[in-house]
Amino acid sequence: MNEDFMDALQQIAREKDIAFEDLRSMVEQALVTAYRKNFAGYTGEIRVHIDPTDNSIHVYRSRTVVDDEVMEPDEMHIDEARLLYPDCESGDTIETEVVQPALARIAAQTAKQVVVQKLREMERDRILAEYSQRVGEVLTGQVQRREYRNVLINIGKIDGVLPPDQQVPSEPYRINDRLKVYVTDVRATPRGPQVTLSRTHTSLIRRLFELEVPEVADGTVIIKAVAREPGARSKIAVFSRDDKVDPVGSCVGHRGSRVQAVVNELYDEKIDVIRWSPDLAQFVSEALSPAKPVAVHITEGGKAALAIVPDVQLSLAIGKCGQNVRLAARLTGCRIDIRSESQAARSDAGPAPTPESTATPTEG
Repeated sequence: MNEDFMDALQQIAREKDIAFEDLRSMVEQALVTAYRKNFAGYTGEIRVHIDPTDNSIHVYRSRTVVDDEVMEPDEMHIDEARLLYPDCESGDTIETEVVQPALARIAAQTAKQVVVQKLREMERDRILAEYSQRVGEVLTGQVQRREYRNVLINIGKIDGVLPPDQQVPSEPYRINDRLKVYVTDVRATPRGPQVTLSRTHTSLIRRLFELEVPEVADGTVIIKAVAREPGARSKIAVFSRDDKVDPVGSCVGHRGSRVQAVVNELYDEKIDVIRWSPDLAQFVSEALSPAKPVAVHITEGGKAALAIVPDVQLSLAIGKCGQNVRLAARLTGCRIDIRSESQAARSDAGPAPTPESTATPTEG
């Protein structure tokens, strides 16, 4: 084997990010398969050793020592064997180096196929291991193409799959568009590793704010809850572990720069940043923003809430097609009933004399 071949192995190892020793072992096994085709009728073991110090290749085959007539290709007479191993006895197995036979075309092709297959398997295993550790992360990808209803997005070493149920209908997904995607699943398939991506997952909002807001990334500000209708509107509830840090201001940023960066990434999906409160009545009041309830009554052990809003803010509190109150209910985890002040005054279902919890929010 010449020096060019060894240089080629070194180059392949670098390109494929494989340890040279692993690649050398792989080639040795491939050459074993190829050389075996040159020993007709031989059933013993064959070993190939590539010596990188002098760029040489050594082929060894195992033979059984016999003291009578040699009948099989994998046998060697004891007199001949003792020239190599003086202490050997009949029945011993010895290893002898053989002159390298020229590889036949089919044998050489077999060696190449084995190496290529092994490289593919190693590449697949490495990609599977790498991306399995990235489930739950946000990656930046580039839209490559569409296959049926799936969108394929290049995320580095592999094209991830954005299935239809993880796509936002209002987003265009044009070829070469760059966008951030959330990794939901990685699994092995007969065609190689498959990475499933999402643009609708609620945790995409969390991860985007972690990227844009240092206080969220370092844990000073905590995102307590997220409610989202992908492509339309989201609400996030935030809480600060440091009294000196305003959680809402941190997420919004100077002149809205931080939240606007997230909005731009989500193709202008509206995002309301809500201040979380351990007081459920106060939390419900905040969640109904931009409406400002005059009172919130918690009932059914925290499973339901009645919010009283000014007459002029009734439609604002409910939102278009009920979107605002629906997101507020998801964010707080309780059912919310909204009444205007005039409705509450006319109805016997207004504020109870002794409600379980009542909040009268202040402005701001």
